Amino acid sequence: MKAAVLTSPEDISKHPLRMEQVPQPQAKAGHVLLRVRACGVCRTDLHIVEGELPPRNKKLIPGHQIVGEIVEGATPELPIGTRVGVSWIGGVDGKCWYCQHRLENLCDSPTFTGYTVDGGYAEYATARSDFVFPLPKALDDLHAAPLLCAGIIGFRSLRVAGVEHGERVGLFGFGASAHLAIAVLRAWKCEVYVSTRGASHRQLAESLGAAWVGNETEKPPVELDRAVTFAPSGDAVVAALGSLRKGGVVAINAIHLDRIPEFDYDRLLWGERQLRSVTNMTRSDARDFLQVASEIKLRPKVTAFPLDQANEALAAVKSDAIDGAAVLIP
Repeated sequence: MKAAVLTSPEDISKHPLRMEQVPQPQAKAGHVLLRVRACGVCRTDLHIVEGELPPRNKKLIPGHQIVGEIVEGATPELPIGTRVGVSWIGGVDGKCWYCQHRLENLCDSPTFTGYTVDGGYAEYATARSDFVFPLPKALDDLHAAPLLCAGIIGFRSLRVAGVEHGERVGLFGFGASAHLAIAVLRAWKCEVYVSTRGASHRQLAESLGAAWVGNETEKPPVELDRAVTFAPSGDAVVAALGSLRKGGVVAINAIHLDRIPEFDYDRLLWGERQLRSVTNMTRSDARDFLQVASEIKLRPKVTAFPLDQANEALAAVKSDAIDGAAVLIP
């Protein structure tokens, strides 16, 4: 099969992914073989390809927002032809303290799709049967792919922040994940305030119903109940903290931060304000979010790339050259 393969992490401008013919994977016990129909391009993929996340394998096929059709390894619940989604968490050990306490997103020995095992930048991929999610018919391939990480992790971020219906919520950064989270917030009757760089991102936020939009350093005109930071920037975290009411919560939705700058505790964190990190996702998050996405007819803004332009798609994500999400189509 054809696949985009990473052998040595490198700046994306140097095109580290190479198109190769590689053996088609085989579905071992407890796994399904998928014909990949679409695979979303995530900023985490960029961290992997550029080496900000240390390499786990000598050769790797990235990609963890997979829409695929089961072609081998069927079960009564997942017959041949079932269209399913695969996300970042590709498996957990089920035995550690966290798994035993319904915190599988914090598992001590997780499998990461497109990082510890090969992912979906290819024509075929395998996945654990108990970590695939049947997709509602209302979600087509192209628009379902970005939901499988950006959407699910954005949804979990709202949960970690403790968002309740009708609250004032700030989104700091407005890329693939935030532009999906705002749709959920609007369905929950929340007022949404967006601080982000890039005129096109601000225009997109306005078009999706934000009550207020400013640049990345601007403070919303009201105190926020909750905030989620999507930009991998410590400055965004401090800006979000500075926008909270007493007792408010900031959830950091980033697998990597450039830094946390010094800040004034008395002014920004005192008053029982809280700072929380968002780590991975659970299968419950995935199932609940996909149900919500189907009910509210969520259709992310998408730019499609052919598989052999995987480097170009990642470069577009890095430079914020596209609004919404990038998706590879084999």
